[in-house]
Amino acid sequence: MRIVIYGANGQTGRLLTRRALDAGHTAVAVTRRPDDFPIADPALSVAGADVLDGAALADIVEGADAVLSTLGVPFTREPVDTYSMGTSNIVTAMHETDTRRLVVVSSSGAYPAPGRTGAPFALRLFEPIVTKTIGKTVYDDIRRMEAVVHDSGLDWTIVRPSGLFDLPYVTEYVAGQRDPVGAFTSRSDLADYLVALAASAGHDDTVTISTTVDTPTMWQMIRREAFKSA
Repeated sequence: MRIVIYGANGQTGRLLTRRALDAGHTAVAVTRRPDDFPIADPALSVAGADVLDGAALADIVEGADAVLSTLGVPFTREPVDTYSMGTSNIVTAMHETDTRRLVVVSSSGAYPAPGRTGAPFALRLFEPIVTKTIGKTVYDDIRRMEAVVHDSGLDWTIVRPSGLFDLPYVTEYVAGQRDPVGAFTSRSDLADYLVALAASAGHDDTVTISTTVDTPTMWQMIRREAFKSA
């Protein structure tokens, strides 16, 4: 398969690119800073483009079997449109090139799940605060992005991970059309699931993915986000 990856130079995007290559696929990593991309492979092309520049995307998407988006921005109180505008441009490019399969990374934080099991008390305490304060503009745009995908007419899957953290290996994660379990998703698990979804048929699905072993504590995640936003 030829897989085009937007947001490829982010933490999840790099893992996803490596995972796609290791699975035997041809990958196109799209980034605004192609000279900084750390992965080299005979099956990899690195394309320099800004997802907010719609005119630059069709040539990159041409010939793709699947398009994966791991677009992301840090929490900010400023207005955010990277998710919605970037995804809208991707959808337009896919229609222009008759490319059908789209998988995008969203967030369970944008859609709190009452049926979530194994949620620590700290998550139930702080999630409403974060979504209404430092995370509000990001989550608002994530919801706009999901609306774009729903209306795209493509074969799409929206993936909602929980709090992202790093592990050097893939676990036996829990994923599918179900409420999240616990509070976390490792980026390695997310990358593995995205590659699997790229190779599957799209059924206009919204799915979650949860890592249930070797997870950090909620307080460790809160401290990380606090320092990141400072």
